[in-house]
Amino acid sequence: MPCRGNREARCKNRTPALRKAVTATVAAAACALAFSACAPPNIAVVRETPAKRSPAVSSTPSLAPAAGGAQETVRPSPTSGSSPGSTVPATPDVSGSPSPSAVTPASSATVGSAVYGDKRALSWYYVRKGRGLAPAFPADTKQFGPDRKAIWIGKGKTVYLTIDNGGDMNDPDRWLDVLRENGVKASFFIAGYNLKKHPDFVRRLVAEGHLVANHSMTHRDFTAMTDAQAIAEIEEYARLYRDITGRAIEPYFRFPYGKYSLHLLDVVSGLGYTSVFWSLAMRDWEPRAGGWKDAYNDIMSQLHDGCVILMHQGSKDNLEALDRVLKDVRAAGYTFGLVSDIGAP
Repeated sequence: MPCRGNREARCKNRTPALRKAVTATVAAAACALAFSACAPPNIAVVRETPAKRSPAVSSTPSLAPAAGGAQETVRPSPTSGSSPGSTVPATPDVSGSPSPSAVTPASSATVGSAVYGDKRALSWYYVRKGRGLAPAFPADTKQFGPDRKAIWIGKGKTVYLTIDNGGDMNDPDRWLDVLRENGVKASFFIAGYNLKKHPDFVRRLVAEGHLVANHSMTHRDFTAMTDAQAIAEIEEYARLYRDITGRAIEPYFRFPYGKYSLHLLDVVSGLGYTSVFWSLAMRDWEPRAGGWKDAYNDIMSQLHDGCVILMHQGSKDNLEALDRVLKDVRAAGYTFGLVSDIGAP
């Protein structure tokens, strides 16, 4: 508006301020329309989109220990072939047929690639449903099949005791004495460096009818390896087992830490193995406040038909509870079996 009369002086003083205000208003409006261009470099700009809810079974549960996560404290150990970071050329599997030879990390692939989803790193878990009931499992199990072999639960009144060892051997003879006294056969998944260090224990396992299965040479996360490295871990283990026992390894494999991908399941199946997961586990890689009673209660409170129990040999609480667990599982009407007794899901 033009300045008139005695207001001219005041108007002249006000005009620069008015121009600055208009300029600031226009800039703010532009910034609001294109916030990503005005935001400081360290601020992530997020545009909301309608969220789709995933099934409860396919999401990671809030209580990981209760959902069956498994860990082990593993001391550094030398590999028996390649160094942990090296790339090992692919080799034929034990049957002589070609093995997968891709050398891209199993945990990564180009976004948009047809195999991106298959190489996504996963961690096995389960979700409890209630006392005496089988738990719920990851939605990815629907994609398992004849060419992607895996087992995680059996059927009927049979319990499958599986014992992992990626760390401390924890009085191995006592473990076998308790199993023998109760007439129970178990399935052992022993890391390759313990296999090499304790050959007499391995021979006793075989002589007493237990099943020894492949748990990799170095007990490293397979989702951080190339295919060639993963294959070398499994095949070297099989060769070592044959050297120690004079017989072929049982065709069962357990991923260290329960970390896998659908692609890795394909790789393992291509080598002739069935991957073994579990339907009951506990935080037994660390001492519990209640000692052996916690180990005992963890198992008995989750017991269900076809239960595949994961125990870690390094736990002193587990060893102390073992005799009572074996007796009371039987008293509950169950028998014990080996993972080789479980048919396809």
